[in-house]
Amino acid sequence: MSSGAKRRVFWCGVVFATCTVLALLSAVGAYVSQLGMDVPIPWTPLLRQELKDWYACGFLSIGVLWVAARNPLEPRRTGKWLLIHFLCGLVFSALYALLTAWLVAGERSVMHPGKILTFPYLLRTVGFHYCVVNLIMYWFAVLAQLGWTYYQSYRERERQTAALQRELVEARLQALRMQLNPHFLFNTLHAVSSLIHDDPEAADRVIARLSELLRLSLDQSKPQEVCLNEELSFLDRYLEIELTRFADRLHVEKRIQPEALEALVPYLILQPLVENAIRHGIEPREDPGHLAISARRNNGRLELRVADNGAGLGGSGAAQPKEGIGLSNTRSRLRHLYGEDFRFELTEGGNGGLEALIEIPYHLKPAHGL
Repeated sequence: MSSGAKRRVFWCGVVFATCTVLALLSAVGAYVSQLGMDVPIPWTPLLRQELKDWYACGFLSIGVLWVAARNPLEPRRTGKWLLIHFLCGLVFSALYALLTAWLVAGERSVMHPGKILTFPYLLRTVGFHYCVVNLIMYWFAVLAQLGWTYYQSYRERERQTAALQRELVEARLQALRMQLNPHFLFNTLHAVSSLIHDDPEAADRVIARLSELLRLSLDQSKPQEVCLNEELSFLDRYLEIELTRFADRLHVEKRIQPEALEALVPYLILQPLVENAIRHGIEPREDPGHLAISARRNNGRLELRVADNGAGLGGSGAAQPKEGIGLSNTRSRLRHLYGEDFRFELTEGGNGGLEALIEIPYHLKPAHGL
């Protein structure tokens, strides 16, 4: 059975289940209201007649819903829409009277047990006395279908809006990453140029690592978020280049909690922080520099820290140092991925130098479906 057929069968079942409930409620209401009478209403004939009445209504309501779906309310067609449903309402009322009279004919009257309900009597009663009620039932079905159509349209617009927002965020993140790649390449090639004459073998190693880094950083299939373990693997390749450049002048320390390794972080989020620490904190020093990288889970949050023992803010008194391309892109990417649910701060370290802190939600599934 196709999905469309299954859906139609489902809604038919809903209609007749609703009619069964309404028939039971109507029968119970009529039965209870006559309990104080001298001759109470017999339950079985009452329930049987109510079921026939409501099932006839349910059967015809399926046709009403079909007609309503084929004649939607559209701008500048309101008059035609009202005319179509006015005529269809009259047809529904007539068919309802005919079908109900045919189904109930031959039953004993529950109000007058000695009376047999005949087809002409029922046709006259249902067709004329309940004409307004029949029309109300018709319009109730039409308006219910109209409300469902508007609800479905609203949900579809919401899905389309969410999809467009995701695509926009993805495009902005991709643009930020592409802006970061040339910046990263320029700085790494500058490192190669400083080694190629003094230490050709070291320059060869740096070029080999650089080719790996470029392959990874330019890989368009990479998601916007990767597990921290993969991000650290990428960072190790970059640090190998820097350790080759600085030799004994650079010492790297890592303090990574094991449970933090599976957490998702933005791809290439640590490299700009490490590059900033080396370029501004360690490179200007003559003494050996110390670089500390840490990650831990804390109360449902993931904290990433990169600290150096350089000059820090240099006594400028500024609350925050000026951010270049790498750090400004880092802040923009965090905002696009997590909204305002993140922290990114550059502060004086406890033992001098500068410390960069990133705090994001600890999660194992991609943020916003990216």
